[in-house]
Amino acid sequence: MKKEAEAYLFGQVLGTHSFLLRGGFLQPDEYSEIDAQYFLPGGETGTACTVLDSLGVSVRMDGTWIGTQVAPMLKEFYKDKKVDLSPLHFTEDKGVMDYVVIAGLVRSPMGRFQTLFSTGERWWSIPNEEDIAGCKAAAIDPFFGEETLRAAEICVRLGIPYVTIDAPHESYLHKHAAVNVVSKECTGSHYAGMAPEAVMELMLNEAEGLTILTQGGGEMLYGRKDGPIHRMRPFKVEVRSTLGAGDTFKAGCVYALLNGMSDEETVRFSSACSGVAISRFPLPLNPPKLEEVQALLKQN
Repeated sequence: MKKEAEAYLFGQVLGTHSFLLRGGFLQPDEYSEIDAQYFLPGGETGTACTVLDSLGVSVRMDGTWIGTQVAPMLKEFYKDKKVDLSPLHFTEDKGVMDYVVIAGLVRSPMGRFQTLFSTGERWWSIPNEEDIAGCKAAAIDPFFGEETLRAAEICVRLGIPYVTIDAPHESYLHKHAAVNVVSKECTGSHYAGMAPEAVMELMLNEAEGLTILTQGGGEMLYGRKDGPIHRMRPFKVEVRSTLGAGDTFKAGCVYALLNGMSDEETVRFSSACSGVAISRFPLPLNPPKLEEVQALLKQN
């Protein structure tokens, strides 16, 4: 049954096996103690949906096909949440999963995504205009080729602002986004050797909306075409796990769009969401609540 939704999210929806280690990260030929482990919804879109629900936003989720090992967990997790799973396609294989080892500021994800993408076969949904129409904002992951482009084109045609992540400066996804959040990992691979300011200039020259360049725990840069580049430091918190930090930042940007925040307010709010998120583990069971985000904003 389709539920009402304020936001539409399209992208990676996974089952994530997470392992929090005690006493530091893995070392060759040394034993490591697992402090906690979970199997919970993950992926850039899955995590963002969980966070938005916690912030009080109703969402509609689509993207990765859901297999037999992931489906029961996913349905049980979201059964009492304002997350509409009706667009998702359920299959008879085991489904897409990843495995993440975490120790404080360090994490290492593992999976079979290179193998999956190399098959040339589609293992994700085709966005449906009926699922997007009526929503007030969207978020689109950049991973799914023609289907990613289709989601963006539908949003543009319907006048629905969308947030994306790590979209290159020359892409349709970046040029028409209300917000593009560009990570340190993206700049390191797409713009190797370029200074952050040079990357921002390149991005802003092609942008209609707000571009935010995040740098892990370093200073964030943000701005718009023909305007100055602004800077902001992330909030200082005690880090328990960085898993889901960027996905939570994206969710914060969607919330900001829905609530008409200014550029500065958007970056501050999203950074505070991320700050709350990295202070606990596991994130899906302890997503940021609005009052927690507001409290962190007041402290800084």
